[in-house]
Amino acid sequence: MRLPAGFVASGVRSGVRKSRPDLALIVCEKGATAAALFTRNRFPAAPVVLSRAALRESGGRVQAAVINAGCANAITGRAGAAAARRVQRRAAELLHCPPERVFLASTGVIGVVLPDARIRMALPAAVARLSAGGLDAASHAILTTDVGPKVAAASFQAGGRRRRVVGFAKGAGMIHPDMATMLAFVLTDAAAAPGYLKAALRRAADETFHAISVDGDTSTNDTVLLLASGAADAADAAALEEGGPGSAEFEGALTRVCSELAWRIVRDGEGATRVMEVTIEGAASRRDAKLAAHAVATSPLVKTALHGGDPNWGRILAAVGRSGARVAPARARLAVNGLCLVEGGAPAAYRERDAARLFARERVPITVHLGAGTASARVLSSDLGHDYVSLNADYRS
Repeated sequence: MRLPAGFVASGVRSGVRKSRPDLALIVCEKGATAAALFTRNRFPAAPVVLSRAALRESGGRVQAAVINAGCANAITGRAGAAAARRVQRRAAELLHCPPERVFLASTGVIGVVLPDARIRMALPAAVARLSAGGLDAASHAILTTDVGPKVAAASFQAGGRRRRVVGFAKGAGMIHPDMATMLAFVLTDAAAAPGYLKAALRRAADETFHAISVDGDTSTNDTVLLLASGAADAADAAALEEGGPGSAEFEGALTRVCSELAWRIVRDGEGATRVMEVTIEGAASRRDAKLAAHAVATSPLVKTALHGGDPNWGRILAAVGRSGARVAPARARLAVNGLCLVEGGAPAAYRERDAARLFARERVPITVHLGAGTASARVLSSDLGHDYVSLNADYRS
């Protein structure tokens, strides 16, 4: 898959990881409008701190993004911050742009200072290999425990022109809402005003990246970056702005891309075999709906039952009941893929084997009606099995 117009990318091996590609580079030679969402973890990694500051200094303009796997460079103090700055400066020298236009992102083990000399030595090779067809190499270079790369694309029409949105991401563990929950990079060849781009990204993230959970943990490095090159537009074309022509079409494409990446992240959850789509209906408020949805999505008892294909709906309603959401038990309803298991707060008439068959599928849609109002929320989550423990017990080995 080719990148949107205006972008080139590459992926190379720097030696931070023992044998796999571990350094990705995205470049927009003429500069792109940028918006980003970062982790809210109180121990933000050095690249998060530096990139947040760079966006402020550049007025939301980015010319390059340097992403490394194998070392998070988080909780590394002044040494980690200095290492990140050296990478930023070296990339700026090679690409002939101000350092504040270089965005950094890292993923990997926490508590280890980035071996920046290896990355700086590998950057010339990354620059030399930049191409419009470099998406595959870049998407592989950012992976950690992921089974494989996660890429999504969509297009939209605006002003008689076809524009594209392409995204790639990594994430399999430490996945939970509170922006962000992974590393994700979304690129478009449309032109967009910086403020509007940030608002559009927030809305898309609320429906996608903010609505997934694998293990209830968020990382110190989580970042979502959205870049708009404007290369598909004529020089005098108006940039996308709030409520303007083409904005609805753009946000539709953006949300489709983010939704696909979010699904792939949950499906690729460490050791995951199934994805449950938890929908809460009939809540007294949006907050209550989210409380109930996240309680189900993060319950170890629900997730282990899902792994075994066990339609143990009692665990689901128990999680809802402790979530803090208001519930009218006598009006509560629970269904799985349309099969009603609980009606009016009591077991419905169904065959156990039919429920077990539905719980054994790759996608398990679960709908709970709280009987307390009209608000709703939806969260994606994966099952929890033996492989998750194995992967994370040996992660640093």
